[in-house]
Amino acid sequence: MLTLIHTADWHLGQSFHGQERHAEHRAFLAWLLDMLEERQADALLVAGDIFDVVNPSLRAQELLYDVIVSAHERLPRLDIVLIAGNHDSGNRIELPAPLMRRLRTHALGRVSWLDDGRLDAQRLLVPLTDAAGETRAWCLALPFLRPAEVTGAAQASHDAEGEPGDIPVNDAPRNDYVAGITRVHRQLIEAARERREPGQALVAMSHAHLHGAAVSEASERPIVIGGEESISAALFPPEIAYVALGHLHRAQHVGEPRIRYSGSPLPLDFSEVGYPHQVVAVTLDGETLTDTQAITVPRPVAMHRIGPGPLDRVLAELEALEEDPALERELWPWLEVRVELEAPIPDLRARVEAALKDKALRLLRLERRLPTVEGDAATDRVDLASLGPRRLFERTWESRWGEAPSEAVLADFDRLRQEVLDADDTDAAAPEARP
Repeated sequence: MLTLIHTADWHLGQSFHGQERHAEHRAFLAWLLDMLEERQADALLVAGDIFDVVNPSLRAQELLYDVIVSAHERLPRLDIVLIAGNHDSGNRIELPAPLMRRLRTHALGRVSWLDDGRLDAQRLLVPLTDAAGETRAWCLALPFLRPAEVTGAAQASHDAEGEPGDIPVNDAPRNDYVAGITRVHRQLIEAARERREPGQALVAMSHAHLHGAAVSEASERPIVIGGEESISAALFPPEIAYVALGHLHRAQHVGEPRIRYSGSPLPLDFSEVGYPHQVVAVTLDGETLTDTQAITVPRPVAMHRIGPGPLDRVLAELEALEEDPALERELWPWLEVRVELEAPIPDLRARVEAALKDKALRLLRLERRLPTVEGDAATDRVDLASLGPRRLFERTWESRWGEAPSEAVLADFDRLRQEVLDADDTDAAAPEARP
């Protein structure tokens, strides 16, 4: 028997409406360590987006390395496998890899290619061992794949030969990218088939968007190409006992129980407060998945959404909020207030803050909802924070030229945006420049 704990999307170092969340992350990681020890887990799988940005703060990095060291001290036989997500720098994730291997931790941030154009799959295959040190499973640890890694010149020689069952590739950027992702998964799975011995399970770990999965629009950055990069769950054949996914914050399975997003352990936006956050305990017996169990993560800091509603009702809801004045300030609940207005109220913030006076609550966001008037400019008002870069570009283009941008223009924008993200990723390997 082998027990795995699947988690993802920690987003260490996240700035939440300008506020740090180190206390929440510390509390989650302390709970995780206790839970790993209580269950005597054999492996911890972290499916990407370990950090919130490619160049995380020193405090955020300290959180990661502290939990790795503590886990090894408490469970010396625990295997830890980390992959980079689209928020992470693959270079940064892999930088301390030689040291982390001494703590039974495997950090995979990038894919690489052999001289003949094939995937260097062996470096992505991580043995998972039981308490006796016997290899019971292989983890196919596939970090987030950027377009430059799976399309273009890097694959030109191999593309010429093709592979049976490949998705046809044409000039459309999306198809090229998805075909590249498909090819990488297939090559890795084939290498795992050859590597494993009878009785050993295969566990795939990937940071990707699968068709049909539910998205939390307000907090999940589209990976690339306007969110059209989603792949099929059919990439994972039945011989893969379990698929540990990251990227989507809502815990869910896709198509069948063995293909799962663990979801983020903490809500990363007020839109995520309405569903539980969890990690998944996975039990394997030989090559077979025997059980999956969702383990709810305690919420160290509460989140409250008030409204939307008229000001009088909102103020009454604020008055009724229960709070614990004995809490340390860093554990006071976060608060979002949404007020529907029939007319401007110049002192709205002052009135809301007065209702919160002496309450152990932290107001992070005050949203004013104006009445919709047909033909009025108010109908075009938007909260820029709710628009992603792509949608903002589309609106700007349409305003300037009187028509929506073409697919070719959007593809150019997506490529430029990805180049910026990739440049940030490269820069992240440089020494810390912040004070």
